[in-house]
Amino acid sequence: MSFKKSVSKSASFAFSAMLAALAVTSVSIHAKELTQIRFAVDPSYPPFESKQADGKLAGFDIDLGNALCAQMKVKCVWVENSFDGMIPGLKARKFDAVLSDMGITEERLKQIDFTQPLYDTHAQLVARAGSGILPTPQALKGKRVGVEQGTVQEHYARVKWEPQGVTVVPYGDEDQVENDLVAGRIDAMFTDAAQAAIGFLKKPQGKAFALVGPIVEDRAIIGPGTAIGLRKGDADLKNGLDQAFDAIKKDGTFKRIMAKYFATDISIR
Repeated sequence: MSFKKSVSKSASFAFSAMLAALAVTSVSIHAKELTQIRFAVDPSYPPFESKQADGKLAGFDIDLGNALCAQMKVKCVWVENSFDGMIPGLKARKFDAVLSDMGITEERLKQIDFTQPLYDTHAQLVARAGSGILPTPQALKGKRVGVEQGTVQEHYARVKWEPQGVTVVPYGDEDQVENDLVAGRIDAMFTDAAQAAIGFLKKPQGKAFALVGPIVEDRAIIGPGTAIGLRKGDADLKNGLDQAFDAIKKDGTFKRIMAKYFATDISIR
């Protein structure tokens, strides 16, 4: 995604600092040999990841993870986990990495490391078509906005909107947010625009709803993109994943996976 809108100096500085923190030197893995990677995913978030009728996981992140594992010649193991429990679970070694549309933010960088940015999507409101709802404190004052717990959307809404009289309602997963939006228990859902456009809005229950207002691009909060979350200091895995991602970008694999799920280019620009 190209950042067409200007940002403040502080936001630009924060953006640059986050990217600098992710810079790595390309080196070969030699400290230990990896045989498998346990990726954590939240399967309530199509098209990034969801569970099919047969119980198998599918989606963009699943295909991406499998391609990275194939490049590294290691086994992919998928671990289902609620999104708000991703960082605690990673720290507790329940899995090795988080591949679940997790944005890079300053707050998360205090607790975990990330690979290089992999892709970038927008954050946007979803509401009933024609509702007139916009992503501003004035338009949302007195309204209830649903978010998935632990997401950058929740953080943004609590910082920017909640102090201005907006009720931010957190949920354990995206399915719960969508269900309450349809039932009218919340006025809007703040989420990943690509997820909403290809997921919820394509479902029968999503037909009365639409993406509303402009996208939200506060890079100081939303961050410079999405990456794989790693435990602090896990240099072998970070280097291996970074090198594998460079390879699948170069040979066209990443572009093919992206085109399978998205109508627009979500690669880092």
